[in-house]
Amino acid sequence: MARIDGGESLVLPRPALAGLRMGLAAAIARHFGGLLPLVVCWEALSRSGIVSTFLLPPLSAVLQRVWEDALSAELTINLGMTLYRALAGFAIAALGGVAIGILMTRNRFVRWFFDPIVSVGFPMPKIAFLPIFMLWLGLYDVSKISMAAFNAIFPVIVATIAAAEGVDRHLLWSARSLGASERQLLREIILPAALPQILTGLQVALPVSMIVTIVTEMLMGGQGLGGAMIAASRFADSPGVFAGIVEIAVAGLCLVKGIAVLRRHLLIWHQEAQEPTTV
Repeated sequence: MARIDGGESLVLPRPALAGLRMGLAAAIARHFGGLLPLVVCWEALSRSGIVSTFLLPPLSAVLQRVWEDALSAELTINLGMTLYRALAGFAIAALGGVAIGILMTRNRFVRWFFDPIVSVGFPMPKIAFLPIFMLWLGLYDVSKISMAAFNAIFPVIVATIAAAEGVDRHLLWSARSLGASERQLLREIILPAALPQILTGLQVALPVSMIVTIVTEMLMGGQGLGGAMIAASRFADSPGVFAGIVEIAVAGLCLVKGIAVLRRHLLIWHQEAQEPTTV
């Protein structure tokens, strides 16, 4: 039932409701249908006795554990701490990465200083710096957020450099010939033209930030999804470990889908957001 401007109630006819339900079911099947065989095999294999339930607890038991964690507020606390650290690290990486990338394309000294750092740091496994961060910043949120930001900033820098250097030079020449200042060039031409590729870098950086946050929580302990998983493994709590995997997977999926929605919103003017046309 819906309301219209006159305050009257509008009841959708049954065929419309049936079509709405079918469309929703089709959308769910399209996006998550590939998981159905995995879910069925998981439950059947665990119930069959071929694999010990300690090694592979039934999915139903794992989901029951997730539900119990949600009712006890343990899930809310751990998920909140993990998302806080991951998103804080991602925000620092996004702001710092875009700023450094733009400056590297606009200033020779900045390019000279950061280019070797990016060239060496981008391909290397930066999780190796975790002991240093623990020594310098301790075992609490500062070190975990810093580690997430340190790992996530490199794809943002690289994407920003590639995007800014790929802007059509004819646009820049035309704007300069019309008297545009460097600030106007950056605000009105470079950033809008580079935004799609910058957002691609951010889409890479967000999962990296989430992954590194989980790893640091596992190694450092404390509250968070990663810490809860390690605590469960220490007590041989197999459903708790697999519940953590499910919780992390759902949280990661929501983050990825969220930034994809943000991309479509920010690029509503861009060609990639337009509906394909048929002749």
